[in-house]
Amino acid sequence: MSETKKELSFEEALAQLESIVNKMEEGEVPLEKAMEYYAEGSKLSKICHDKLVNAEKQMKEILREDNERSSFEIQEEN
Repeated sequence: MSETKKELSFEEALAQLESIVNKMEEGEVPLEKAMEYYAEGSKLSKICHDKLVNAEKQMKEILREDNERSSFEIQEEN
């Protein structure tokens, strides 16, 4: 689980986070191990969040065909 020290891709961090969630949902995890999983999951969650925020920032400015920057807003469905 200490792979968070190297640069994980979004997909790697998410896969590790999902693995931790699955282990925790089994319910047979001792308290000490559950605390370790929780701490590691928090780190992985932050990695995923930061990568998503960065991707959103990059998507907000896209190049138009004439190489001029243009704002890009995602339309939310109501």
